[in-house]
Amino acid sequence: MHSDDSHKRDFSANARLPGIGALAAVIGALATFAAFVLLNLIHWFTNLFFFGRFSFADHSPALNTLGAWVIVVPVVGGLIVGMMARYGSEKIRGHGIPEAIEAILFGKSRMSPKVAVLKPLSSGIVIGSGGPFGAEGPIIMTGGALGSLLAQCVRLTAAERKTLLVAGAAAGMTAVFGTPVAAVLLAVELLLFEWRPRSFLPVALACAVAGFARALVFGTEPLFAMQTPPPQAMALGSCVIAGLLSGMLASGLSVSLYKVEDLFKRLPLHWSWWPAIGGLAVGIGGFIEPRALGVGYDVIGDLLHQHILLQAALAILAVKAVIWVIALGSGTSGGVLAPLLMLGAGLGCVLGHVLPGGDPALWPLVCMAATLGATLGAPLTAIVFAFGLTHDGNALLPLLAATLVAHGFATVVMKRSIMTEKIARRGYHIYREYGVDPLERHYVDEVMTREVETIAADMSVREAVARYFGTAQRRRALPVVRDGRVLGVADRAMLEAVLADESFGRPDRADQPIGALFAGRNADVALPEETCRQIAARLAVHGLERLPVVSARESMQLVGIVSRSDLVKLSLAHFEEETRRERFRRISLGNGKRRYPPVRRAG
Repeated sequence: MHSDDSHKRDFSANARLPGIGALAAVIGALATFAAFVLLNLIHWFTNLFFFGRFSFADHSPALNTLGAWVIVVPVVGGLIVGMMARYGSEKIRGHGIPEAIEAILFGKSRMSPKVAVLKPLSSGIVIGSGGPFGAEGPIIMTGGALGSLLAQCVRLTAAERKTLLVAGAAAGMTAVFGTPVAAVLLAVELLLFEWRPRSFLPVALACAVAGFARALVFGTEPLFAMQTPPPQAMALGSCVIAGLLSGMLASGLSVSLYKVEDLFKRLPLHWSWWPAIGGLAVGIGGFIEPRALGVGYDVIGDLLHQHILLQAALAILAVKAVIWVIALGSGTSGGVLAPLLMLGAGLGCVLGHVLPGGDPALWPLVCMAATLGATLGAPLTAIVFAFGLTHDGNALLPLLAATLVAHGFATVVMKRSIMTEKIARRGYHIYREYGVDPLERHYVDEVMTREVETIAADMSVREAVARYFGTAQRRRALPVVRDGRVLGVADRAMLEAVLADESFGRPDRADQPIGALFAGRNADVALPEETCRQIAARLAVHGLERLPVVSARESMQLVGIVSRSDLVKLSLAHFEEETRRERFRRISLGNGKRRYPPVRRAG
């Protein structure tokens, strides 16, 4: 009997983890460089389009003096990017994160060099020409492409390529915003679709490297440093209200975006012309309200610090929402995080004048995170992201309460998030909930049958068929052993083929020892320390129903047998845990003298 439990661990062992981690560290540095290039491209194109000069200085497009000509600038940017997508790579369209998810789940995490080059270039052109987007979506796509390309140069599995793709994406986000922990959480909540050290640790390492590298390039100050007073107890009710309204805003923006996208699909024009039409809407909006153009980090900072009058803030946000939805629905290249931050902060500015229990400056931050978390379907990312942007520790509790309320509202009223809806429209459904697979947490030695009926290797084929596979047959297949060593597994079809001379060509084969049938063959076996998930995969790949369990591949000593039915029992137990409703006690409100026996109800 196999009683050694040394193989049982909290996490699976992975000898390749150090090598993958080293590659992830390199990718973290590369993603930081890519973020530096992207941000400078945005600055360069902003100066070129709006000020007619070649410069990498950071100037807001709102300061332009073009007058009505500002309407033309985003149209030109949209035309250029539409042609780049048509004749370069269609993958550069959109805001980046859905494309990364699609590559991970349905493309074996393979991305092309074109995407790594064209995505930052196209985003620099779009945002530099006034597009109301952030740099985070493009850098997530670009960093992911860099990680995927490096992984394709090394002999790796698709799962390992996924880890490096996500490492590049999360490191890119870290480099832009300086929020490494939030970037790791984004990877866990949105990109990895698993919680394992084999993927989590390399991604976290890449973010750490990017965080340190960012300090050398961009400095260490938070993007929107602020500090609010500790909230009062009555702020809990305000957080619920803010969360519900933020969830409504997130849902409304998501629905509006895809309604606009549907309208574009009805146009009698090739999709490469759509970004120019979206650019026209951006230009008109920029002419009405210049501060709605571009990334808008300065506007977000002013909203958080209450530096904008309410009427002006409402005008900026109304224009920003309209042009962002139209431009993104046109299929141009740009991100969603910065616009969502701005729109959520604007909602908070409005609520800050009426919600009790906290400083008015608290609510723009709270609604910003709640809107982001509800839209992405990533509440923990949004909470830590807001803290990383501001370093406001007093806001953590309101952030937690409001963001979770917003996320709960969005999960109830929306079938999909803004990230997964686009993928679903391409025919791929994504189920984002995941838990520990019952087959993963159980090992073969926990479910195998230890008393095994076997066939002696020196028994003839004819005798084995008569004894074990006749009218009284009890097993579909039995292991063939010699001195306790497994040679293979025999079943009725295999042995009857020998009797009928259909497979081996000589009548005398039926009278030879059954063990001779397995000469030169490697038997498919299971090991006691393997997980049931590994065995389920092996049974499926080889079309088997049961596997003999051996103590080691070198000795091939039989210790048990595991079958499909053994694995099904685990799933049945998990099903009962999820669906069977039970009550074991009644709550007595009397004087405590009456006692009730345990009551058990199953529903």
